[in-house]
Parts: sequence; C-alpha cells; structure tokens
Amino acid sequence: MQKFDEMYTKLPYEFFSKGAQIRDHYKIYDEWLARQPGDMMRKRREEAEMIFRRVGITFAVYGAKDEDGSGTERLIPFDLIPRIIPAHEWRSMEKGLVQRVTALNRFIHDVYHGQEIIKAGVVPAEQIAQNAQFRPEMVGVEVPNQIYSHIAGIDIVRAPDAKGNGEYYVLEDNLRVPSGVSYMLENRKMTMRLFPDLFSSHAVAPVAHYPDLLLETLRASAPPATAEPTVVVLTPGMYNSAYFEHAFLAQQMGVELVEGQDLLVKDDFVYMRTTRGPRRVDVIYRRVDDDFLDPDVFRPTSTLGCAGLMRAYKAGNVAICNGVGTGVADDKSIYPYVPQMIEFYLGEKPILNNVPTYMCRKPDDLKYVMAHLKDLVVKEVHGAGGYGMLVGPAATKAEIEEFGKAVLANPGGYIAQPTLSLSSCPTFVESGIAPRHIDLRPFVLSGKEVQMVPGGLTRVALKEGSLVVNSSQGGGTKDTWVLDDGAGPWQPVPPEPEPTPVLSPGARPIA
Repeated sequence: MQKFDEMYTKLPYEFFSKGAQIRDHYKIYDEWLARQPGDMMRKRREEAEMIFRRVGITFAVYGAKDEDGSGTERLIPFDLIPRIIPAHEWRSMEKGLVQRVTALNRFIHDVYHGQEIIKAGVVPAEQIAQNAQFRPEMVGVEVPNQIYSHIAGIDIVRAPDAKGNGEYYVLEDNLRVPSGVSYMLENRKMTMRLFPDLFSSHAVAPVAHYPDLLLETLRASAPPATAEPTVVVLTPGMYNSAYFEHAFLAQQMGVELVEGQDLLVKDDFVYMRTTRGPRRVDVIYRRVDDDFLDPDVFRPTSTLGCAGLMRAYKAGNVAICNGVGTGVADDKSIYPYVPQMIEFYLGEKPILNNVPTYMCRKPDDLKYVMAHLKDLVVKEVHGAGGYGMLVGPAATKAEIEEFGKAVLANPGGYIAQPTLSLSSCPTFVESGIAPRHIDLRPFVLSGKEVQMVPGGLTRVALKEGSLVVNSSQGGGTKDTWVLDDGAGPWQPVPPEPEPTPVLSPGARPIA
C-alpha cells in the first residue's frame, strides 16, 4: 500500500502540520495503512459499492439521463479514508455552531415579529422585504420555543491561518431542509464493517444516536398541550433526490413516512389517513419546500403538500420543522450579516468566522468583483447544490465574461468570496492516495436545547484541484471521526451492522 509521503504536503492542514509532520491524531491510522497489502483498499471500495447499491443508498440527479432517456440515480462515491478531527478542535467548533444557530433562530423570530435588528440599522430593511424566502404569512405567528430551524446543516471549510495550522470558517448556513445526514450515518456503519480493527485502536466519538436526538428535538417542538406527540416525515415522494434519506430517517425514528395526499386538515387540526381511520399529527418533519406545503396559501397547483396546513400551523395545532419562512436566514445575501447578528442578539463575538464576502449590491464591492472575477468565487444568492456559481481560477475567459454580464444585469443577486486555499485530506482515488479538497457539514438540532453528534458529513471534491464538493457536481463523502485526544469521554466502540435497508420506492407505510 502506498504510504502517505511528501506528495500530501501540498495542502497539509488536515494530515500534516506546517513542518510536514504527521499530526498526532493521524499517526495510528498512518501506521495501520502502511501495513495493509497493496490491493486491500481497492477490494474494500468494491465491497462498499456493492453493499450501498444493494441497500439502495442513491440520490437522483435532476436533468441527468441514462442511455434510454430515463432519469438516473447514482451512488454518492464513498471514500475509504476517514477525515479525523481531534476532540479539542471539535469542542471549539461545537461552541461556535451552538452560538451561530442560536443567533440565527433569534433573527428569524425577530424578522417575523419586532424587527429590532432592522430598526437598529444592522440589517437593511430591503434585504428582508426583497428576499424571496421572506414569508409575509408568518408575520406575528408564534411557534413553539421560538425555534424555526430545528435542523440546521452548517457548511464549514478550513483554510490556512497565520501560523499555517488552518482555521475553520463557515461557508454557508443551510436552514430550510438540509440533507446528507443519512450518508453521515451510513458512512460510519460502512467504515466499521470494512475496518473493525480500526475502531479498537481509535476512540472515535459515536454518531449512531443521531436519530434519537432528532426525534427528541421534533417531539420537543410539539404544541404545548400535547402529551405524546405523533411525528411524521413529509416527503415529496420517491422521485425526490433525497428520498432515500426521508425513508431512512422515518424508519430509524420509528415514525410514519407520508406524502401530502396522506394528510388532511379538519377543524384546523392535521390528520394522516391510516387503515384504522384518521390519526392526529402533532409534528411534521417536512422535507418539502415552503412553496409546495399548502396550495391554499402558496403555489395553488402543488400536490406535494396539504390544503389547510397553514391554518392548522397558525392556530398552533401542529408544528412544522423546519418552520415556514426559515429560508429568510439562509439566503446568501443574509450570510454576511450573521456575525453582526451574534453580537446583536447574544452580545458575543463570533467563535466561527465567515469567509470574507463582497456584496455586489454595494457599488464599491461590485467594482472590485468585476475587476477580479478571475480570482473570486461568485455565487447567486438563491443558488444551491454547486449551481449558479463561478469559480474564477477554474473558469475559461468566455465563462468569466458571460458570468460578468449576469452579475452586472442583477448585482443584488450575487455575492463574491476569495478563493480560499481549502484544506485537503488524503483520499483513495483511481491513481492511489492523493489529496482532495473537503468541507464539513455538522447537523445542529435545536429543541429545548441545542445539540449535535460529534462530527458531521465530510464532502470531498474527487476531481483533482476542484473546490466543488456537491454530490450533484461529482463530489463524494467520507466518514468523519472526532477522536478523543485525552480530554474526551469516548471509548473505542464495537462494530455496527451493515447499512440498514429502507422501504422500496413502491412501499408505503399507510393507506
């Protein structure tokens, strides 16, 4: 087996220190890898692909077609080499995540109530009024515990600091319907299945209890008078790209997976149709966007939601997680203001910094961006999934010119950021082991308290030199280990069973 060597010091902030010394938390893994036979990793990768395909861990690629013209489903490539984070780094990150998500939830409540942050001049009024995700229907509506984003996926990247050790930055806040947690869980199961000996030599923090924390969070959001709340997962259906995750989480929590047609509203209460008659629903973990939730209020042609759902929601008879209108806080035009939100609502300095950001709606920022397009990453404020963005250093002259025209035509629709020298992690690719750029998406749960499992989903850009980690753009995923570094409570954990099969697309849990 090819051992880590000087080729991996190109971007050393994960595996190597600035002096090209292997970081302490990777030493045991490095020694283990050096003892493995040359073809072992390739065989294990083939085994992982076979199991993932058998279990059905796929995602749909919108717009992509197979040779017969049908839509295509793909495996998200799974990299065998884990990303390892020492516990002391995780603890600092965790504090920053709790701080950030707490401030974001306060911001959303403020936007739909007193708007104190606007009155104070911290966030311009037009950034709310002109925000496509602002829902006037939510003004004055009270929600349990004043929590709107119960499940947040915060994208974090690492880039060099002055000492060359690397600093964590928040790249994006995903507060509406963040996805990917099922891959975090299944990646861990797969790693434990393929390499059980590694878990006897590493004190890796567990993540398998995430469904329990999620269910606890959802139940905590139920209407106050509900003693034993009934929770459901609302999916757009089997053709959604994240359908596997919807079914997986419903199964893991032991709750029903429903579609809009399975729900009905009567006397401002929500019920689901079952073979034993209607059953009241108290909490809906929705994986459906706002626009499709209630045809009586939003898009009238939608068949994905349930007519009357907003009436029941406003009456306080059902909780919707994440809350309607949450997207007002994860728009990229709002992202630059999050550090000020933390100071405004919490009176604290941000623990996790934003990536420096230029707002093209500002004349001086626009002038700078247009002069430096070839050096910047430029994003649509409503873009997602790696679409609607320009990575200047990787773009052609024609692409830069075309994107520049779009920016000039609608400056308020774009932000720009410097091209960070993102950290890389050793990754098993066709040519062997090579550095590939990564990010991290921890999943933050907000109920009666803010909590999360240690780690998250590490996404990896499998194309050499690429900075785009999104699965829709050819990215893959890694298992993420938070490793006890002497101050943590974790002990080596036993292997878990292989990934859990989920309902086939044709199977439905209720009538």
